Amino acid sequence: MSRRSLTLLKNLARNSNASCIQTRSVTYMPRPGDGSPRAVTLIPGDGIGPLVTNAVEQVMEAMHAPIYFEKYDVHGAMSRVPLEVMESIRKNKVCLKGGLKTPVGGGVSSLNVQLRKELDLFASLVNCFNLPGLPTRHENVDIVVIRENTEGEYAGLEHEVVPGVVESLKVSFLIETPLGCSLYCLGVLSLEDVHSVVESLKVITKFCSERIAKYAFEYAYLNNRKKVTAVHKANIMKLADGLFLESCREVAKKYPGITYNEIIVDNCCMQLVAKPEQFDVMVTPNLYGNLVANTAAGIAGGTGVMPGGNVGADHAVFEQGASAGNVGKDKIVRENKANPVALLLSSAMMLRHLQFPSFADRLETAVKRVISEGKCRTKDLGGQSTTQQVVDAVIANLE
Repeated sequence: MSRRSLTLLKNLARNSNASCIQTRSVTYMPRPGDGSPRAVTLIPGDGIGPLVTNAVEQVMEAMHAPIYFEKYDVHGAMSRVPLEVMESIRKNKVCLKGGLKTPVGGGVSSLNVQLRKELDLFASLVNCFNLPGLPTRHENVDIVVIRENTEGEYAGLEHEVVPGVVESLKVSFLIETPLGCSLYCLGVLSLEDVHSVVESLKVITKFCSERIAKYAFEYAYLNNRKKVTAVHKANIMKLADGLFLESCREVAKKYPGITYNEIIVDNCCMQLVAKPEQFDVMVTPNLYGNLVANTAAGIAGGTGVMPGGNVGADHAVFEQGASAGNVGKDKIVRENKANPVALLLSSAMMLRHLQFPSFADRLETAVKRVISEGKCRTKDLGGQSTTQQVVDAVIANLE
């Protein structure tokens, strides 16, 4: 045995007592240049948003994650995302946000759509998978829905072709009385049968279709996925969805190692609820992706546990993956029983995006342990725990 080996053994023996009382093993070895913390724009949002974003803040602090948040107060009722918020996201490149409530009707545009368009967040990614210990109707579900985020029915090109206003007509007439007097009368006649006609345009372009197809196949290649399925309605919308399919087919030829197939959106929904395990990566136009992702999330365990993000060439915004229920009900907010799991897993995706994979692995492992143990679960997962109790459990399971 060499002299150096003997020295190392002596040092290990000398430090054995100290190692016995070590409370936490080292799980992240920083590389040169990784030490500086990264700024992340934080938008708590509406409804349960402040609860679940606060949960992420607590866990990040407990992990000593190399990030810090720049927090901004933004609400869905605003007409636009404030300029200082957009400047912060452009500067930091990364944003974490809670749900922003979009009023139904009334002409108020969605701030979520505004963010995607102004930052060119062309790809929405939602990962729907079974969590160990969480019972669901189907097993072996692991679906990634990649949705084009900037055009389609969400292009916002709507206008009123025929105004649907109530029209009125002023009328005047003379009435002769039996005594020979004339009465001048003025009245208003309402015409209420004028029906409104509104036109909404669906926009599909070659550029955006090719871009989302390339993203889907590249994601499948880098993550060792075996199949990409294009979801469409080209049997009816032959030009628009036909162009989308044409783009997917051209990109698929460049990835011979990945199986490519196509499915009509209505059949897709039926197949999702019948045999979801047949799907791997799904690439869709805008509206179909929203419907498919929420359906897949409900099958795999619920919207409260599915992570997601919106990614562009320069910026990324991470949020709860499935849009259904991301604002929550007032009762959940009052009782502090919002499920933070989806946003915690989304923040793990964010850490991986920021090239802090060890922190992402620690967070995901802790969340999955809490779900698997089953002691701390919110009402949507069959428990009665509060948001804070779930957060405390996740922090206790961090390694």
